[in-house]
Amino acid sequence: MGDAEPIIRVAAVQAASVFLNREASTAKACELIRRAGGAGAQLVAFPEGFIPAHPLWFHFHAATSKVANDLSVELFENAVEIPGPQVSLLQEAARDAGAYVVVGMCEKRAGTFGTLYNTLLFLGPDGQVLSRHQKLVPTVGERLVHTPGEPRGLVPVRASFGAMSGLICGENSNPLAISALTMQYTRVHVMSWPSHFPTSGAPLRQRVLIDSQAFAQMTKAFVVSACGTVDKRAIERLQVSEDQEALLRSEDFCGGSTIVAPDSSVVAGPLGPEEDILYADLDLEIGVRMKLRHDFAGHYNRPDVFQLHVHLPAANLFDVSPSPALGQPAADGEAAPALEKHDELSLPAAERAAVGPDGGEQVP
Repeated sequence: MGDAEPIIRVAAVQAASVFLNREASTAKACELIRRAGGAGAQLVAFPEGFIPAHPLWFHFHAATSKVANDLSVELFENAVEIPGPQVSLLQEAARDAGAYVVVGMCEKRAGTFGTLYNTLLFLGPDGQVLSRHQKLVPTVGERLVHTPGEPRGLVPVRASFGAMSGLICGENSNPLAISALTMQYTRVHVMSWPSHFPTSGAPLRQRVLIDSQAFAQMTKAFVVSACGTVDKRAIERLQVSEDQEALLRSEDFCGGSTIVAPDSSVVAGPLGPEEDILYADLDLEIGVRMKLRHDFAGHYNRPDVFQLHVHLPAANLFDVSPSPALGQPAADGEAAPALEKHDELSLPAAERAAVGPDGGEQVP
């Protein structure tokens, strides 16, 4: 009889944050998760930085301007700690929906007042935190508020339908990141995008479609691209000129969520600039058919010619190795205990499994 490949229903949420309002953006996300779950979605994907917003102001204001500085402080004050109360609400919504959820957020390093990450949080249908991916290299203005992320998010989540991965905006076209996920047989990939690109570039929807189809062609995975959009509140808070406001309100400037199959065909979308939820039923057998043609992790590659090494343990900026007793030197032949490099209890289960007793990568 053999194996039967499942058909799963996915949802790409295209919506605007409640601009720089962490609590209201979280409530909006929870409502959208439950709505998508009620429509049968088994995976719900959100735009980049949905909670509380993406730092769009750097496209319109100088980094040293009062507007940019004030909004950046507000971003930090509304950023999300993982774990934290906003995450708990999202977990409850995922559990109510019975769906995997991938939410873009600005993450605040717990207990600090100066470090932010551009993060994707992965939740399971039982509400558990499965993993998080922090954008490896912030793009353009993001570099002024976001630090480079840890690499553990390059390990796909093991969902009931197979490996599920996610990348943020520009890193969806990073050839090495794509190769890393290809080698791990990602089956459904979430692309998380902002509401628009810099004013000097091509429209977001054009880039989203190109990257979604290219990623699908190389990995033979389904791609769920969730884009943000801009609402009246955001435009007012951005304090833009009349010409800039006209650009933000242009139907070609924002949105563009789409869902693409492993054969690079578009199965849903692209959306316009409106708020909506884009649905599609994914027949995972298509991925099998396309892997028979090009399996870049297997028979259609040459490991004797090409090899990719991904270094998962994060580098530590600060480390302390205290002596055994209140700073006293260790006795002859006795090693001083080293401070743990990772607080494992603060990591999701999927990440704890990858951390060895010395804080490094767990050896299988």
